Amino acid sequence: MVADLLQIVRSFPQPVADLSQQLALTLLSVRPDLDAKARLGWGSVNYRHPVAGFVCAIFPMEDHVSLVFEHGRLLSSPLLEGDGKQVRFIRFVPGTPIPEDEIAILLAEAIALKA
Repeated sequence: MVADLLQIVRSFPQPVADLSQQLALTLLSVRPDLDAKARLGWGSVNYRHPVAGFVCAIFPMEDHVSLVFEHGRLLSSPLLEGDGKQVRFIRFVPGTPIPEDEIAILLAEAIALKA
């Protein structure tokens, strides 16, 4: 997964690449039961739970990194953005701290929705 993530972020500015790696490590740190798989065609790293299935994905962008929750509309957090029918995301910009506790809560809620 690390090599695939590095391949995905190699064309992005270094701060975005570093943030993507930090976010990936954070997700696996707070939820070691998640399985990460890079989707090179989508330019993302997707996270699956053994019972709940697909939960979230990291999408590096030119100036930020998005953490996308598949059923984010059903989650309650002021961190979530977006007005789609299903998906919500958290936008991270380089230099801002990653809120590990809030992410852990969101992951637990997202998994509980589908488990």
